[in-house]
Amino acid sequence: VQLQASGGGLVQPGGSLRLSCAASRRTVSSSAMGWFRQAPGNEREFVAAISWNDGSPVYVDSVKGRFTIARDNTKNTVYLQMSSLRSEDTAVYYCAASIAIGLLTASRPSYWGQGTLVTVSS
Repeated sequence: VQLQASGGGLVQPGGSLRLSCAASRRTVSSSAMGWFRQAPGNEREFVAAISWNDGSPVYVDSVKGRFTIARDNTKNTVYLQMSSLRSEDTAVYYCAASIAIGLLTASRPSYWGQGTLVTVSS
């Protein structure tokens, strides 16, 4: 399984950005998918995940109400819509996949994608 993340960039505080993660085969429809991030000097942290069956999302408290995770099984792609961005959201964002959403929330995914840098700055 290969995961290709894209969509990062420079955005001003309060702005929005949408990240995409394309999987190499029909991973999205059969796997829990998630996003993690790693800020400079910090450990990688869980951000959001979505289950493979009913699409139920899970978020870290710091992004609730601002970020939305969604998937498109027809495109084998998962998205992270980020709004009301803050400077503390600056990080390299990674997508990940696993057989169960619990493994993602426990930061134990089976597959990692490469990162995409999000910089929130004026």
